[in-house]
Amino acid sequence: ASAEASALKGFAKGINQDYQAVNQAVISTISNGQVEGQVNRLKTIKRNMYGRAGFELLRKIVLSNSR
Repeated sequence: ASAEASALKGFAKGINQDYQAVNQAVISTISNGQVEGQVNRLKTIKRNMYGRAGFELLRKIVLSNSR
């Protein structure tokens, strides 16, 4: 139980240190969901390419898929 209490204390300390960010995340109506979705999409395309091409091909694939 002391390991669990220690973990909980660490979590609470982190929340307290980042209070402003946590507070804004709770009360704000603005979300970065669209950005996160695009990053996830880009990483998926990159992963599917198996590292076989450079930036130019990745750029063309991303731009062609966005239409």
